[in-house]
Amino acid sequence: MSRDRVASAAGAAVFSCSLGIATVALPLLALRSGYSPAEVGVLTAVSAISQMATRLVLGAAMRLFGDWILVAGAGAALALSNGLVGFSAAVVPFVAAELLQGVARACFWTGSQTHVVRGATRAIGALATINLVSSLGLLGGPVLAGVLIERSPRLAMLVGAGVAAAGVPFALLLDRLPAFSPPADRSAGQVWRRPGVDIGRWAGVSAGAWRGLLSSYVPVALDLARQPASTVGALVAVANGASVVGSAVVGRLHGRWVRRAFVLGALASGVAVGLVALVAGVWWAAAALLAVSGLGAGVLQTVGPAIAADSVHPEERGEAIASAGTWRAAALFAAPMAVAAAVAVVPLSAAMAVAGVLIAGGAAVARRHRAPAPALAHGDRP
Repeated sequence: MSRDRVASAAGAAVFSCSLGIATVALPLLALRSGYSPAEVGVLTAVSAISQMATRLVLGAAMRLFGDWILVAGAGAALALSNGLVGFSAAVVPFVAAELLQGVARACFWTGSQTHVVRGATRAIGALATINLVSSLGLLGGPVLAGVLIERSPRLAMLVGAGVAAAGVPFALLLDRLPAFSPPADRSAGQVWRRPGVDIGRWAGVSAGAWRGLLSSYVPVALDLARQPASTVGALVAVANGASVVGSAVVGRLHGRWVRRAFVLGALASGVAVGLVALVAGVWWAAAALLAVSGLGAGVLQTVGPAIAADSVHPEERGEAIASAGTWRAAALFAAPMAVAAAVAVVPLSAAMAVAGVLIAGGAAVARRHRAPAPALAHGDRP
């Protein structure tokens, strides 16, 4: 295995582990610091706004800078983000940490996914590999966070900062690929409107909304149901572990099965996560639902950027992935904000149920669109 592939995989695992720690520790630290459930949702949405704004400019940025620069900067930004709230949970450091986390998410996922698909025959296979190792990090991070939170949420965030910093050297070992140079005669109009990329954006919407709930109101619902912090971390890890399986399975699919997997993934992730708050007091029932939702989300997070990347010119892949990711970031912002608004008038369980229905609704929207599946874009046969 080449140095570049090892560095890509190791860097993704380390970054994801740090992000997994923050996924559990940030909302629980906020609750223990006196923030209300609605405020937790708003803080999570701040991170999503930052991620969305960053993704909007990454397409242009990758025509100026190599993707390895984005990956290295993302690790440094996440380390600083986790470290800030490790020292202070006041409003200003907390908001700054969420903003930095959004920048880190946008730069890392866009940079790392773009890096692995360059030169790949089938984008879905390359993305499945990077998503698989990323999911392993997201599996271990919440478990580690749950154990550390038993001592102190701030300790968990400081450990997360150290883990993120340890991942930066891997980015420096990546091949220094040149910036993208789109063809002069490329199709007119914004890339996100093109056939195929539009399917990718709807997959991103469903996957982003699921991740937004998992990073905010799933831990909140479990905590309000009096589940111990270690159990909360383990249950979030169940969802992330199931997404490992989803990413691994979908990477082997071809042709029309890719589209079918997307539809089933949207339904599974939306319906299951929408029911979690109703059974939050019963750990095994919550685990089952989170596992189903994780399977669906693992499919979506691989299928979306793969379809987008395989639907454009190779030198436009970075822009297509960034475009699809922008919609994911928008949903990452909208889902917690919608639930935050809803909990002011209805119970949390009802608010999450409605959000789950909307996530699942992405399947119906996508079925009305027509685009070649990733495998077909390269001449394969179903």
